[in-house]
Amino acid sequence: MSWVRALKDTARSGLRVERTRLQPLVALRAAVGLAIVIGVSLALLGPGAAASSAFGAYMAAVATFQKSWRPRPVLALAAGLTLAVSTFVGYLVGSSHALAFMLLLAVWCFLAGLMWAAGPTAGMIASGNVAIMLVTVTLPTSVPQAAGHAALIAAGGVVQAALIVLFPVRRWGAQRDALADALAAEADYARRLRHDPAASFDPQPLMRARDAATVTVRQARRRPAELHGARGLAERVRPVLASLADPAVGAPAEGPARDRVRELLAAAGSVLDAAASAIRHGEAVRLPAPALAVLKAPDTADLFQGAPLRAARRLAALLDDVLDTAEPGSGRTADPGESMLRPTLPALAPMVLAAVRAELRPGSPILRHALRVTAVACAGYGIGHALPFGHAYWAPMASVMVMRPDFTQTYTRAVARFGGTLVGVALATAVVQLAHPGMYLSGLLAVISAGLMYTLMRTGYAVSMVCVSAYVVFLLGMGGARWDQTVPDRVALTLVGGVLAMVAYAVYPAWETPRLRTRLADWLVADGRYAAVVLGQYADPAGARRADVREALLAVRDARVAWQEAVDRAAGEPVRHRGISGAAADDAGRALAAMGRHAMLLEAHFPDRAQAPAPGAAELARVLRSATEAGAKAVRERKVPEWDAVRAVLADWEAPEEGVLRGAAGQLLESLEEVSEALRTPPATDPSP
Repeated sequence: MSWVRALKDTARSGLRVERTRLQPLVALRAAVGLAIVIGVSLALLGPGAAASSAFGAYMAAVATFQKSWRPRPVLALAAGLTLAVSTFVGYLVGSSHALAFMLLLAVWCFLAGLMWAAGPTAGMIASGNVAIMLVTVTLPTSVPQAAGHAALIAAGGVVQAALIVLFPVRRWGAQRDALADALAAEADYARRLRHDPAASFDPQPLMRARDAATVTVRQARRRPAELHGARGLAERVRPVLASLADPAVGAPAEGPARDRVRELLAAAGSVLDAAASAIRHGEAVRLPAPALAVLKAPDTADLFQGAPLRAARRLAALLDDVLDTAEPGSGRTADPGESMLRPTLPALAPMVLAAVRAELRPGSPILRHALRVTAVACAGYGIGHALPFGHAYWAPMASVMVMRPDFTQTYTRAVARFGGTLVGVALATAVVQLAHPGMYLSGLLAVISAGLMYTLMRTGYAVSMVCVSAYVVFLLGMGGARWDQTVPDRVALTLVGGVLAMVAYAVYPAWETPRLRTRLADWLVADGRYAAVVLGQYADPAGARRADVREALLAVRDARVAWQEAVDRAAGEPVRHRGISGAAADDAGRALAAMGRHAMLLEAHFPDRAQAPAPGAAELARVLRSATEAGAKAVRERKVPEWDAVRAVLADWEAPEEGVLRGAAGQLLESLEEVSEALRTPPATDPSP
């Protein structure tokens, strides 16, 4: 992709408005918290203190809207307290010497950039703290006043946290949505299998539901019963659906048995949709009677034999369990000892430190991001002071807020921030010119602008920036600053900050395109290990550990998502492909997704522990694991992997000619050969510079 096209695509993406479900009550609560803080501070302490406390309450509320499963009061407190510390330390250093503050800014920016290693929520809070710190350190005039400002900022976070505790909105709503989305995805999968027995399934909803089910000890004791257990059942339903639909291991492709398979899949979709709706709204399950009639049909044993019959019976039993669990007050209490527990904040510190330390290596995208943010923020701070404007901090603040570890997000947000700033300051200026608001009316307009931002935050960064820009104009106007003293400065310095961020990524990039082969190799290894572990269950039914299969499956999902995210990021990068074209990447990805699916079919028909070991399964598992590891090494070295060893084992295999094991094992080899064929295709010429 050329630079011109990449810039056009990122500009369009940055200015696009998304359709999403709004959260007006949550936004109202955040705006009320901001109003309380500003109102009390104005009445008792004046506009300067009100501005400090407003930044704390504002940032604390923004943190609670991030995609995190931690309790929202914890996020609000973390944002408010860390911002208070940053502000106080920044004033102590910056009040004595400008160079000392520049060094502190560099350290703070570098650490904030590294925090992206701990996840996007931590990265956003850290970046927001640096940006707001640049503003708040300019407000105090003495050390005691700086301490007071820091206390007010922390108080803003405390107020937001207290409101979340006192006025909860839709308790467990995010967890309900995540679990309901997973069940709805299973329902859609079941319906698609009716027409396409090899239909693909995106594991993202199941992964999101797993994240939502990881709770603190306190949450585990309070979690509604219907949110405990249904996710595990949904995980077990998926391979049964796939094995029932696939003609290679299930019913024939045509005939009465295939018609019954389609009926069972449709009924499964209805049951899963009903369970999803019940969990989402906390209501009783409303199930269409025909669906249960199909699942309990007495003539199923006449139409199916062997593996299809086992799959049909297992599907009916699992769906019964799903319905029982989805009922509100189902009686299944959440025992912390049986839950996936999220570490406490103190226990999280060494984990974050380990994640950050792992990124301190040459070539790390996170390390490159930290260095870019540091250089750009310091350069923006110096340029802002050199230019004949006030509010010099707006340039580095804009840079810090738009910069992300990848190209697309950085350029998209830079365009969106400048476009949103233009519109926002224009609207706010028009209001100021028409209404000439005083101190209290300016505070009210600032609260309204922030409330709109909280409401529309999910619709796009440009929309958010319209509201944020108006919020800043009104907030500064509350202290007596005229619009003509703020608007030109903000527009010009926002443009400077955005341009600096974009230039920095072009000069010191961290392209995802060259790493595509590594991501593909990681997925290939994960698929091979998963298939080998599943085959190990057949090789030693009595001694096999089911937990090993689960761990291998989760590793496959992580590798698949990492690959897909890398492909999406690489698609927007203005660089040539490095040895793997877009078509080859798509074909190889489909082949590996199919390989994981074939291993899952084997998982759906695990033998009983009393069953005899399958001849040759252990040897096939060993060869498959070693062959995929060698194949991954070949992929990384830009070679085409070969599968002669796997082919030889299958040729001499003594497995039964009929059955799940023989059919799925052959499909595994076919998928591996498709990976090689995709990588063997010569890449098309890319004329882009």
